[in-house]
Amino acid sequence: MEESSHDDFSKLDIRVGTVIAAEMVQGTDKLIKCTVDFGDPPAGGGIRTIVSGIAQWKKPEELVGRQFPYVVNLAPRMLRGVESQGMLMAASDGNGGALLAPERAVPPGTKLR
Repeated sequence: MEESSHDDFSKLDIRVGTVIAAEMVQGTDKLIKCTVDFGDPPAGGGIRTIVSGIAQWKKPEELVGRQFPYVVNLAPRMLRGVESQGMLMAASDGNGGALLAPERAVPPGTKLR
């Protein structure tokens, strides 16, 4: 595993977002498009669309109302015709995927430290 410096890690802006809508990306069986609330723009960035390859683990309706950590300062990327404006943080092992979530509700846009 390649080491990264603390400066490298500090470049990532990871914030908690609340999923307010979720649906499958048309024409795929792996991608879910989520509309995510990151709070007021000064705090976290408003509402964003984020596409994640998690449909093999979760159904869209299971995500709505839940909070997850997202990297929000990545350059936007087109995935199957949908612009994704961030990246969901998740774990996976031989048993599938595990979505990470705060132990209690926090304001949308809360920064991970």
